[in-house]
This record gives sequence, structure tokens and C-alpha cells, in this order.
Amino acid sequence: MTDSLGLWALRLLLLTLALTPLRYLTGLADWIRLRRMLGLFAFFYATLHLAMYFLVDQRFAIKVLVEDVTKRPWITLGVVAYSILLVLALTSNARAMRALGRAWQTLHYAVYAAAAGACWHYYWQVKRDVTAPLAYAAVFALLMALRAWRIARRRYKPFLQAQPAA
Repeated sequence: MTDSLGLWALRLLLLTLALTPLRYLTGLADWIRLRRMLGLFAFFYATLHLAMYFLVDQRFAIKVLVEDVTKRPWITLGVVAYSILLVLALTSNARAMRALGRAWQTLHYAVYAAAAGACWHYYWQVKRDVTAPLAYAAVFALLMALRAWRIARRRYKPFLQAQPAA
């Protein structure tokens, strides 16, 4: 159950990140309206994943939990990724957006670190067949490549247009 909840959190997080490239590839802006909801669903499943780990796997033992977080790097990374998602969830409302102003967007770029951390957490957690974690990491890499391509295209468009035709 714990693993299944974590996988759904990762899937929803990657789906959330896929909405912006979908918007640009399809030309439909409606995709963006789903982003906050899917991000909060990803956070909800990550919360359930963490709760199951603490309640079922660790049986409420705070000392054992702290030892696990400090001893096992994949758990440390999972906690860091979850902490980022927690901050993003707490600031994904209109009031926080107004209060943070321009810093809100900068803060929410941390979703990329959370997604990378979640992929890495999954990869480290798996002991034998890393095919599935690598597939999720490949999806994340593709989504980041699409973003980088769009940014580069926009940034260098004036330079490319100024070049004489061959």
C-alpha cells in the first residue's frame, strides 16, 4: 500500500508537470486550469504515502523514523521532496499568491526539485529491477527537455531571425 501511494504521488506529480508542455503542444490553454488541482492531488497522495510509512511500517515509532531518515538516503531524499511539496501546497492559494507577489512563481519552480527528488527516491528505494524508476525518470527528463527547448527557442529567436539565409 505504501509503495502504491508513492507511485500515484509520483504519477500525479509528473502529470502536473506535463500540463504546461501539453498547453504549448496543443495550443489549448485549458490544460493549465487542472495544474493546481493535480498538484494538490499529488501532495495528498504523497501525504498518504508518508502517513502509511509512519503508521504502518514504523508503527508510530518516532525514534525509529528519525533513525531511518538519517540512516537511509532514499528516505532522507523522500522527506526533502515531501517538504518541498508541503511548502508548495501551503502556498498554492490566492492569498499566498498575493502575499508573495513575484516571489510566488520563483518559489513554485521548486516543483522541479521535488519531482527530481521523487524520481531519485524511487530509484534508490528499488533494490533489483530499476526499469520502472528509470522510466519515470525518463518521463521527467523529457518534460524538462521540452521546457528547455521552449525557453531556448524563445530566448534565441531574435538571434536566429537576424542571421542571413544561406
